[in-house]
Amino acid sequence: MKKYIFLVFLLSSFKLFAQNASIVGTVFDKTTGSPLEFSSVSIYDNQSQLIQGTIVDNKGKFIIKSLSAGIYHIKIQFLGYDQKFINDLNLSNSQKLNLGKVELSPNEKLLNEVKVTGQQIQSFNKIDKQIYKADQFASAKGGTAVDAIKNLPSVAVNGQGEITLRGSNGFLVLINGKPIQGDAQNILSQLPANILENIELITAPSAKYDADGKGGIINITTKKGSDAGFSILANSQGGLPSTISYGNLENQQRFGGDLTINYKKDKWDFSASANYLINDNAGFREGYVFTIINGIKTNFPSNGERSFDKYNYGGRFNIGFKPNKNDDFSVGFFAGYKFQDRLANLNYNNTKTNINGQIIGLKQYFNSNLQNKNADFILGNFDYSHTFKNKSSLSFSALYEFDNIYGSTKNRNIEALDTVQNTLSTYDNPLNGLRAKVDYAVNVGKGKIEMGYQFRMDKQKGSFIYQESYSGSAFAIIPQFTGVVNSRNDIHSVYSQFSGKVNKLEFVGGLRYENAKRDLKVSNINNDFKLNYDNLFPSANILYSLNKGYKIKASLSRRVQRNNNFELNPIQEREHSETLEQGDPNLLPEFVYLAEVGLIKNLNKGSFFTTIYFQDIKNPIRRVNNIYADTILNRIFTNAGKSQKIGFEVGTNLQPAKFYSLYVGANFYGYKIQGSILDQTVSVNNNGLVYSFNMNSNFTLAPTWALQANLNYLSNRPTAQGQDSRFLSPNASIKKSFLDGRLTALLQWQNIDLGTKESNRQRITTSGPAFYTTTNYIYETDVLMLNLNFNLNKLTRKLKLIGSEFGEKEF
Repeated sequence: MKKYIFLVFLLSSFKLFAQNASIVGTVFDKTTGSPLEFSSVSIYDNQSQLIQGTIVDNKGKFIIKSLSAGIYHIKIQFLGYDQKFINDLNLSNSQKLNLGKVELSPNEKLLNEVKVTGQQIQSFNKIDKQIYKADQFASAKGGTAVDAIKNLPSVAVNGQGEITLRGSNGFLVLINGKPIQGDAQNILSQLPANILENIELITAPSAKYDADGKGGIINITTKKGSDAGFSILANSQGGLPSTISYGNLENQQRFGGDLTINYKKDKWDFSASANYLINDNAGFREGYVFTIINGIKTNFPSNGERSFDKYNYGGRFNIGFKPNKNDDFSVGFFAGYKFQDRLANLNYNNTKTNINGQIIGLKQYFNSNLQNKNADFILGNFDYSHTFKNKSSLSFSALYEFDNIYGSTKNRNIEALDTVQNTLSTYDNPLNGLRAKVDYAVNVGKGKIEMGYQFRMDKQKGSFIYQESYSGSAFAIIPQFTGVVNSRNDIHSVYSQFSGKVNKLEFVGGLRYENAKRDLKVSNINNDFKLNYDNLFPSANILYSLNKGYKIKASLSRRVQRNNNFELNPIQEREHSETLEQGDPNLLPEFVYLAEVGLIKNLNKGSFFTTIYFQDIKNPIRRVNNIYADTILNRIFTNAGKSQKIGFEVGTNLQPAKFYSLYVGANFYGYKIQGSILDQTVSVNNNGLVYSFNMNSNFTLAPTWALQANLNYLSNRPTAQGQDSRFLSPNASIKKSFLDGRLTALLQWQNIDLGTKESNRQRITTSGPAFYTTTNYIYETDVLMLNLNFNLNKLTRKLKLIGSEFGEKEF
């Protein structure tokens, strides 16, 4: 028996030893000399049977392991390039064959066809992220980044335009890897979809990233510039009003354009971009509210126009200088303006009844409410990186931002053509922000150590004035709603992490330490609201490659969702006839632990993944209602105890036929929130199942014609005091290319409804011990848009164009 066991052990060891050969190499563009990330590498045996396959990394490198001795053939391919075949590779036992630099030559015919008939891989999964090609979402063309990211499996956008990542509206946005410390919705709504290259979802970030964002990180990479010479990317769009009329006072305008140019010669690289977009939105609002005070019930249903006038424009440029292969300098600048008017013209019918149900009061009036927001953005940044002889690297970056943020709310209550109450709220809220960071990375054996330090600061001085006028009298300032708010945030952070790969296992582990200080002063409150806290943010990610293209991954991360100044401002603002807005200067940040386990499968013509995740959230920040007066609710930001999510998501990219590709993503999670609000006077206990579904289909009708249809669906969602209804948005588009693909025309049909009254509308309902409110927001449907895109010369590098870091969150 011992001899038999020894023989089995000897044979097994010999077999494992015999499968220890490997092949490595690096794939480059023959013309430009740049790495061709995401190229595919396939290896075949001597009978032309596929043995293994892999995708090269962002440096063009690949490795194929666990090969036995024998003769092999390799095929390397990337869309738009001629395939490369390397035949008759004779491997011996344990041999490590290095193919060195493998060059692919551009195929001009394929490059011309890729605009319409390309079949490149549309999504990738890495150890810490999912990567999606933005061009696959034709419905987003001419719009903004919001229109693109809402198609991803983890992302949903509701009727208010609020973006959530795995159900969380708190997440960090990166533009080309740079953190943007603003409100995600505002930032992404300024970024033209036409310049997007990839969208990366980082749901369990490592320690080197900012700890901000309880939902994770969305990294947007922009279109690329030419590797030498001059390139132009230009887009224009125009649209018709909705086919449905809501009786709005103005016709909606929809037009705009953007232009990106890049010039590179020798050691210099210049990029510039400019955009203008006006994208009005018609709509209607149906609401019902009741309050009960001292046994008197007041009902005040309302209905009327709720529309938006929106436009923004801006210009960016970046100058890069690379004096040698080891040093890289970059200077950037951005200036822009953003405008939004929200008009709500509502008719109210108020009824008061006593405890016996008898009507004791009736009133009808018209409320005109105009909310205006403006912001001027000015930013400048400097970046420097150096690579040492031992391949270690040191980088430094700094950004300064000044924003002028201002606006007003005009609120008129009109009875029988007389303005019985006229209120005017104005604010001026300039902001200064600074970010400086230094990072160092060094290879240690087969791994890498990264470490760094970062300082962030933003300060803001807001002046808020509230005035009232009755029946034509002069405006008078109301001290209760008037004041000055000074705020400052300082954050120091250091991190270190180690990453590497051992055989089939990839891993990243690290720790981030942060000290954060917050100081808030309010002129009409004799108190300084200060918060000083230290925190550790550990993270761990692993990815293990199995046989037959399967991979498993697991991640753990701790995150924080910090409070912005809007949530902290205690000065009440009269936003509507029926509502006051108010922050809480004592709010605490949210802290969350994220954990996930996933499975990835690379298919011959696509990919598939599924992930199970868990989120444990402390101090969830919610906006809740309570009664201010018989016809006014006070909306207050508050911490609401604790919440949890357990869910799973699934996504796949398939190409079942040469002319057809399909992308499907879905997210399901159970949500529970428990605690108390409003100074611990009201308990919260709500739960429910939430799911979202996104689908995108592409059909190649002819060499220069393509058709796309997509669907976004978000289910009902429980909130701290009620429920938000489901939201549906179907879209379709048809594209025609000209001039060998350099010019394309895209006709879009947005928010398809066809009279069903199901698309682009959402109801929000909340209730408390003595109030109930429900509002149905109805937005325009069946909108037609035409987009033209012109691309001169091939684009192959990411453009370094900056955006707002601080001011967007206060807009």
